[in-house]
Amino acid sequence: MEGWSRMLKIWICGAGGRVGRKMTDILASRPVELLLTDADSVDITDSEAVMEYAHINRPHYIVNCAGLTDAAACEDCPEEAYRVNALGARNLSVAARMGKSRLVQMSTDDVFDGRSLVPYTEFDPVSPRTVYGKSKMAGENFVREFCNRHIIVRSSWIFGDGSPYLERILEMAGQGKTIRAASDQMASPTGADGLAAKIIELMEHGEDGLYHVTGQGCCSRYELAKEAVRLAGYQVPVEPVNASEDTLSSMRPSYSVLDNMMLRISNMRLLPHWKVMLEEYMKERRAGSRRRAEGKDGIGYGK
Repeated sequence: MEGWSRMLKIWICGAGGRVGRKMTDILASRPVELLLTDADSVDITDSEAVMEYAHINRPHYIVNCAGLTDAAACEDCPEEAYRVNALGARNLSVAARMGKSRLVQMSTDDVFDGRSLVPYTEFDPVSPRTVYGKSKMAGENFVREFCNRHIIVRSSWIFGDGSPYLERILEMAGQGKTIRAASDQMASPTGADGLAAKIIELMEHGEDGLYHVTGQGCCSRYELAKEAVRLAGYQVPVEPVNASEDTLSSMRPSYSVLDNMMLRISNMRLLPHWKVMLEEYMKERRAGSRRRAEGKDGIGYGK
């Protein structure tokens, strides 16, 4: 494998999520040993369980794709949000330090307050306004405090198998319902495929530090929904509304476009434009639907 000259053990926590599954798919054909866990097999909020698993398996990399990402659920249950997103990251960081592993921590655009008029770089100060954003910021801080060999990857509006927002939009469109999506929330949609591949590239290159990794360009929730409905071939109205009226995304920052500055100054290739990534995802989604209809694929979308 490019950048890796020996067989490595890679522990992916949250392996059943969108990014975890894509990383697993890519790495399955590489000369690595994969250790795949979810909350049922290793609870990252249980420090003893984390330390025991890390001690027994001695991974070279720990990749934390686990997390509580539903912003509304985080507001309803803040202690659970901090337990998973902050305490879980701390436990993995300590285990990585003790086992001399490298840690990859997934984070989010929600660590910013959304008040900027220009894209946020890795060097801009964070100021989250939601419990979700605050808990993820706390997770980042624990990683920096307890594990000096780490990569923190912030991304935004990740879509892929089981994407809650897009799947709900497409479900409603398939039922002939009018779609109402926020026109005053802006970010950079990101395909899970491309994001997973870029994380692996960062690992291969031995990079450290903080990276923003998103699809290029930006759009509103309304523009994203409209494009997804168009690509799916549905003929239903897509109406712009204020974020407060969009029940699927009302808790998100109004502007959280991420500038991938660290990738650029590190001379690393950026991900494609979000429209290109969305079109590819919709093609894969249609192909998966055809396979299931023909009885060739029993795997469904979603967790």
